[in-house]
Amino acid sequence: MKIKLFTIAFAFIGLNAFAQITVTDADISSVGDVVYQAYDSIPAAAINVGSPGLSQIWDFSSLQEFSTNTISFISPIGTIYESQYPNTNLCLDDNGSLSYYDKNSSGLFIHGLGDTVFHSPALFYPLPLTYSLTTSDGPVVIIDNVITGALLSMAIPATVVASLSSGLANRADTAIIKINNTTDFLVDASGIMTTPLGAFDVLRLKTIKYTDSELDVYCSDTISGLGTWVTNVPFSSIPLLASFSNNEIEYKYQWITNDAVVEFLLAEIVVDDSDNIIGGVSFQTSMPASSIIHAKEDWLQVFPNPASREITIASDLIHCSYTLIDVKGNRLLSNEFNSSTIIDLTSFSSGTYFLQIYTEEGGVIVKRVILK
Repeated sequence: MKIKLFTIAFAFIGLNAFAQITVTDADISSVGDVVYQAYDSIPAAAINVGSPGLSQIWDFSSLQEFSTNTISFISPIGTIYESQYPNTNLCLDDNGSLSYYDKNSSGLFIHGLGDTVFHSPALFYPLPLTYSLTTSDGPVVIIDNVITGALLSMAIPATVVASLSSGLANRADTAIIKINNTTDFLVDASGIMTTPLGAFDVLRLKTIKYTDSELDVYCSDTISGLGTWVTNVPFSSIPLLASFSNNEIEYKYQWITNDAVVEFLLAEIVVDDSDNIIGGVSFQTSMPASSIIHAKEDWLQVFPNPASREITIASDLIHCSYTLIDVKGNRLLSNEFNSSTIIDLTSFSSGTYFLQIYTEEGGVIVKRVILK
């Protein structure tokens, strides 16, 4: 009887050690969150993507920080491209590069990068994520643009036009580029991942992204005026695009957690079709004790924090602006200032707010403000 009870107890210990988790939209980073992402360009030989299945163990504790990047999650409201993304509620600021998303209970959808608004939103993460989830998104038309003018003439000069048209034309008048994405998502493993941050229950998400690009060019002869469409132009025939392919496939693994101690994405690896690592490993790390990241914010002070009636922004820069938003992403106040300003908070309820401060150069600093 004791042996039987011991066996049952051991089985339950095993189940608890490899608990399957579910990741929902509540676990995905929100406005005001900041992620510090490190990169190990030469990971140790022991680092590999592992196998599919339950109760897996990934030991990434030997990862080294060769570089560190700061990613801020901010509200689209108040950003330079706000008007182009009316249906988004989350913006990712990666060293000044902005991407725009809609986060809801069914997924995280990307709407565009900077001033390049996607023709249709693309699924970035299906939600909720659970073990064995399989789904696909697409084909989605990401880019459907018409290009004309001097830019086109530089990209496709007369010599290239002559080659494309078999000598019938010498000028590219119009180009239509269409990019379609299809992505397969598979949560193929779950278990425990150990990184320099600690050990966490994770799901492993495998994505396979197919990018198919179609380029059609209308070419004409400047003497006769006659023209013709050259369709499905291979990128390799155009020097400016020679390093790209019309058809690309990307394989990626991501380890995702719902642990509140860290942000949701613990590690990410791009591989080839045989699961060999391409490049290195991106992984979440802690806030650097001293780094360029902090140096960038030395020019700015927000005080007192927590605040009871007002806060002061003091900056070393002359021209800045700010936007105060609540935890739901609603814009409450917005204004420009020189060097310093005082913000009256007496009309707002106690709670947490986010202050987005913008520089003339396009930089964004997010400060969490507690109102007592």
